[in-house]
Amino acid sequence: MDFFKKHIRWVFAFAFTMLFVGSFQVLFSSPADFPAGSMINIPHGASVPEIAQQLADAHIIAHPVPFQLLLRASGRSTRVQAGAYLFNSPENLFTVAYRLAAGAYGIPPIRLTFPEGETARGAAARITQALPNISESEFLSVAQPYEGYLFPDTYLFSPSSDAEFIVRQMRANFNAKTVLLTDDIIASGHSLSEIVIMASLIEREARAVADRRMIAGILWNRLKLGMPLQVDAVFGYIFNRNTYPPSLADLKVDSPYNTYLHTGLPPGPIANPGIESLQAAISPAKTDYLYYLTGSDDLMHYATTYVAHKANRAKYLQ
Repeated sequence: MDFFKKHIRWVFAFAFTMLFVGSFQVLFSSPADFPAGSMINIPHGASVPEIAQQLADAHIIAHPVPFQLLLRASGRSTRVQAGAYLFNSPENLFTVAYRLAAGAYGIPPIRLTFPEGETARGAAARITQALPNISESEFLSVAQPYEGYLFPDTYLFSPSSDAEFIVRQMRANFNAKTVLLTDDIIASGHSLSEIVIMASLIEREARAVADRRMIAGILWNRLKLGMPLQVDAVFGYIFNRNTYPPSLADLKVDSPYNTYLHTGLPPGPIANPGIESLQAAISPAKTDYLYYLTGSDDLMHYATTYVAHKANRAKYLQ
């Protein structure tokens, strides 16, 4: 008894320490039923209390209130990063809070390749498949005003990327690539807008790299003479389809992109061209040809007169 009285302070200190450690374990350790290997999606615009409850419901954290207090104490109570988070193994509350504040998603970047000649609509379908948090309509609302200026390339995107970020990256890449062509564009006598529109037509019309400069020369020749371009590829853009040999009804469709009804360039690009098509539009082949077609032999055939073009059609379109 004398020993207990003599050391009562130490006894209480030890009991308090045990109580503190036990409380710490309960409040800050991962739940016993932590769902290792689970993916949690934190939506854009969600409040910290909503996120804390979401994590608690998913058994990522044991209690939502300490999570909120921890974020508030760290000064990050309003800066939780939205996106998909992968939790491979149990993590304590401090680690979970840090990851959400820092955007440490635990998921490798997503690799996306946009081929030359893809439209904003085609890119939207590709993005939605890889990043389900972005809907096609959401991406299109941001991307379509920049049709033609979304540079086709391979990109690495975080799973938390939104439509605005992706479009900014593609636009920045376009600017970086085309700034190197500035002097050549000026020397061509055409504006950047005209070059991009022409390049988009070339991208969808030419099957081989070698044909791009020749088709560019023909289309610029037709523009100079006031002839309609009569580019079949525009109908794929008008009707949103992958194949575009036009029917007789298609040729009469009331669209400013219908290059059979209207002379001059279409009002905008019909796809996002790559660097080779841009270069072809800037430096076309010097030629007297005014007509071309892709034969059933998958080769391009050229003509200087409509009579010769009709002969090519009879010979190579069988």
